[in-house]
Amino acid sequence: MQHEIHERVAAGEAPATWLVVEHDPVITLGRNGRRTNVLDPRGIEVVEVERGGDVTFHGPGQLVVYPIMKLPRFREIVPLVRALEETVIETLAHFGIKAHGRPEHRGVYVGDNAICAIGLAVRRMTSLHGIALNADIPLDYDRLIRPCGMPQFGITSISREIGRDVTWSQARDAFLPVAARRFGLVFQRDATPAPAGASNY
Repeated sequence: MQHEIHERVAAGEAPATWLVVEHDPVITLGRNGRRTNVLDPRGIEVVEVERGGDVTFHGPGQLVVYPIMKLPRFREIVPLVRALEETVIETLAHFGIKAHGRPEHRGVYVGDNAICAIGLAVRRMTSLHGIALNADIPLDYDRLIRPCGMPQFGITSISREIGRDVTWSQARDAFLPVAARRFGLVFQRDATPAPAGASNY
């Protein structure tokens, strides 16, 4: 679905489209990923993808957002990554969480714990893939993989940081207004039926 929309956006046949999804359990391996960072997949599908970065786990309770949009210049990919990080940081502030980025390791962190992974790709000057923000996802997935190939960092979630359950939809509803303002967007729900577990905007 992401690739089909990307082709239409890249061809100028569709406007910028952000996919907002909650995945069934899946492990994705980026183009720089190492299979040795997949520790014990336990039967979970491992999918090789074209985004940057190493290995990531997606599952229920994690807000995954794929911004598919034309870039004015290829070098705009770094500002896009930074803008996504800042959007997540502002979203987390809504929950009273103080977070930060790391220029040497893209993503968003609370202390030394990763709360949001970021990995993008650009084809035909159009972005795909995006962010994975932990809302209420079980945090034992570091037994399955070495997240982003960085054993020096732990993992956390919004729910863990504030001591109460924060659902996927609550994280989505906090994120989208911030993204709309920062990127100058107006999100409209796509009337086309989405696959199970997906919301189109």
